[in-house]
Amino acid sequence: MKKIGVGILGFGTVGAGVADGLLRNRKVMAERLGVEVVLRRVADIDITTDRGIGIDPALLTTDAMSVINDPSVDIVVELIGGTGVAKKFVLAALDAGKAVVTANKKLLAEYGDEIFSAAERNGVDIYFGASVGGGIPIIRVLREGLAGNEIHSIHGILNGTCNYILTCMEQEGVAFDEALAAAQEAGYAEADPALDIDGGDTAHKAVILASLAYGFHVPLEKVPIEGIRSLSGMDVRYAAGLGYRIKLLAAIKRDGDMVEISVHPTLVPHSHMLASVSHVFNAAMVNGDLSGDTLYYGRGAGREPTASTVIGDIGDIARNLMAGKSRYRRGVCVSNEGRLGIRPAEEVASRYYLRLMVRDKAGSLGVMTTILGRHGVSIMAATQQETADLPEDAGFVPVVMLTHTAKSADVDAALREIRAAGVLNEDAVKLSMI
Repeated sequence: MKKIGVGILGFGTVGAGVADGLLRNRKVMAERLGVEVVLRRVADIDITTDRGIGIDPALLTTDAMSVINDPSVDIVVELIGGTGVAKKFVLAALDAGKAVVTANKKLLAEYGDEIFSAAERNGVDIYFGASVGGGIPIIRVLREGLAGNEIHSIHGILNGTCNYILTCMEQEGVAFDEALAAAQEAGYAEADPALDIDGGDTAHKAVILASLAYGFHVPLEKVPIEGIRSLSGMDVRYAAGLGYRIKLLAAIKRDGDMVEISVHPTLVPHSHMLASVSHVFNAAMVNGDLSGDTLYYGRGAGREPTASTVIGDIGDIARNLMAGKSRYRRGVCVSNEGRLGIRPAEEVASRYYLRLMVRDKAGSLGVMTTILGRHGVSIMAATQQETADLPEDAGFVPVVMLTHTAKSADVDAALREIRAAGVLNEDAVKLSMI
């Protein structure tokens, strides 16, 4: 049976999981693929720490380029992360004529056009199924399963750390800082959680999904990003009372020749399938013109779920190599490059949740509704919330408004005017609604 050699760059949590899976399931893979996938080399700056797997020490090296240049290595798996040496090694592997598998969403979101062009130029495959959703096959779904659909929209809960924090805030009634500390103690949040809680990780994944769905390179800098760092437990509680859960949502939608992409804390109705996605789980809902709504759910990170997707990509490339052809050199189809654009954030229309701390005197509510109406923002519902969070003599009361669909710029202009009118004691909270 023909052998296909694999070299792994990065022997951390996922790298060790991939190595373990290749060694443990080598026979099963051979039976299914008709080709034997062999782990040839593993590179990492630390090759002495025990990863808990039975790997031959002779396979380990600290020299990544020696793995890339090894003639017995046909597929290079990059699991280093980041955009420094990872980019250098991925480009080197592609230029060496090696197929590449990567789980590096940051690299693809920021330098995907360069990476995919290098793969096409060298006539080799690049697969990145684990870059979004860990063990969820959402990349494969967009590339293959829904290839015959026009994609209308994608809504995704794509960061397990944020979803865990939001679940804790709702179910346990704790503040953001306490929920974050619990996530860190449980190992679900990094010591420096900024990339997760400020929305950057979700934005990287949204860029990849949008590029796949709509066939053009999506610049990360054009995506409006808002994380959950400043989210108040008050708003989580009020949203729940109104029949909603707050989720950090990647929202991607096509409207004619414009694509809307954003990452925001968003109110999701309890009846919506995404509302039931809790703790560290991820999910993506895709709406296609033929398929309608389809939901993809599972663990978005972790050693084994991510390793499973990486190994699936290795298997696909092994089949391609056996057939003597590549399938995904470009990575992202660019059929719509220059034909589709990204709608500016201020032009995006949505329903909104507004929480305003309003001066407790006659006429304040009338001032606000008049200003909102003047800016074309229609109120669907308005309620005065309980004041247990405030001292008795605060002089302000929380008022929650749910709007009909309005442009973000119009809502923002109205809120600025309301603030200037002197009826609020702090800036209003504005959250999107699905």
